[in-house]
Amino acid sequence: MDEEKKSEPKFKKIVLAANDLSLGISIIVAILLGVAVGFWLKSMFGYAWLLWLGIFWGVSAAGLNIYKAYKKQLKDFDEIKNDPRRAKAKDDTK
Repeated sequence: MDEEKKSEPKFKKIVLAANDLSLGISIIVAILLGVAVGFWLKSMFGYAWLLWLGIFWGVSAAGLNIYKAYKKQLKDFDEIKNDPRRAKAKDDTK
């Protein structure tokens, strides 16, 4: 067990927390980029619906980011569920 702690990076908890925080930031950035692209297209071509198209692209990109984060968390939870240490703890509760 001590060898596992030594092999783990010192700032692992900080990196994991930053990864979780990045989901919120990526949602905001995706929407803002979509609005910016839509506004640019509207100013270039003069069609108001291009702004809404850009907003739709941004919201869609944010939704894709949420889906990817969900799949990653699901994979992490499956790894925890299949951990042999957890299996022993489940057997002790019976």
